[in-house]
Amino acid sequence: MTDPRCRFCAAPLSHVFVDLGMSPLCETFLLPDELNRMEPFYPLKVWVCERCFLVQLQEYVSPAEIFTEYAYFSSYSSSWIRHARDYTEVAIGRFGLGSRSRVVEVASNDGYLLQHFVERGVPVLGVEPAANVARAAVEKGVPTVVKFFGRRTAEELAAEHGRADLIVGNNVLAHVPDINDFVGGLKILLDPRGAITMEFPHLWRLIEENQFDTIYHEHFSYLSFSTVRAIFEAHGLRLFDVERLSTHGGSLRVYACHAEDGRKAEPRVEELLAAERAAGFGSLERYLSFAPRVEETKRALLEFLIEARSAGRRVAAYGAPGKGNTLLNYCGIRSDFVDYAVDRNPYKHGRFTPGTHIPIHAPEKIRETRPDLILILPWNLKDEVVEQLAYVREWGGRFVVPIPRVAVIAPS
Repeated sequence: MTDPRCRFCAAPLSHVFVDLGMSPLCETFLLPDELNRMEPFYPLKVWVCERCFLVQLQEYVSPAEIFTEYAYFSSYSSSWIRHARDYTEVAIGRFGLGSRSRVVEVASNDGYLLQHFVERGVPVLGVEPAANVARAAVEKGVPTVVKFFGRRTAEELAAEHGRADLIVGNNVLAHVPDINDFVGGLKILLDPRGAITMEFPHLWRLIEENQFDTIYHEHFSYLSFSTVRAIFEAHGLRLFDVERLSTHGGSLRVYACHAEDGRKAEPRVEELLAAERAAGFGSLERYLSFAPRVEETKRALLEFLIEARSAGRRVAAYGAPGKGNTLLNYCGIRSDFVDYAVDRNPYKHGRFTPGTHIPIHAPEKIRETRPDLILILPWNLKDEVVEQLAYVREWGGRFVVPIPRVAVIAPS
């Protein structure tokens, strides 16, 4: 069997970043009558390219299989809605957007972000491959086309709607297997004086904080700033600014324009490039040190849960996010450790987690059953969750956060 090749630079891949074994698709929540059927599992083996240092998962499953009917609706996270609203205000001011502008969001989900531009009278267009999610956006008054984005779609949109003054992409750059086609499409759709903003989890934080659970089949690439800059430059786009964000455990928001655009780059660009170089992101050793720490995190979490169950404590999980399903499957945590999970998304109620078959209920189940410990699977939202469930103090309940290391939190 020949080695796979890098999805950006086509170099052979021969170095494993981490191997999380076999796992099902993380957003395929099962109905009760599906529990006895054979469930497909795929490798979660992640490579690092020794030439461009793109960390990547092979395309074991096509995007059409993953995203055509999707279980993730952005609007069920209150903090993410606030993040989107704040971004809208900043973008309108920074780029002078108004009634004659056009904002296009790629992977626009349920209209969680574009709705705020609509409220401000800025024309928008969403591009979303999941038809069930796109319907929710249209119901909010956000015009949305159901398509995967790339060069071909960009040409169609530019011909039909005109080029975009602002292209937004939040947590989509990591989700595209053909990253060259995707970034090439951004170049085509962007107005000559327009700007692009892309947000994605920062590989530096993934490594630093042991965030192995953010690895799943929907995420084809794991991105440093240096590698993203090289990818954009290869397609005639220049990064002129970057912000570090707290979202999703630590993300970057990059700002791009056409290479020939004369706008000045902010000092933060060179500062972050220099910081990544100093942190070792230009050498393989930095990447290959990750796997042993992941294995240690798994052992520590299992030891904690074994001890808790042996002591007779009842454990529930809060949230059923994609990252949670990676963690549950890699660690082998099933209903022998966790009685049930709760989630705010009604789509998941009455379903079961993929692979581990833990039942999912509405959040009210926690008040009804009064568990001793609540394992927070969307640990990036732990502050929001602890605030929502502050009432567990009534019976002495506590929260458990698994990443970057097991920590127990008492409700305030």
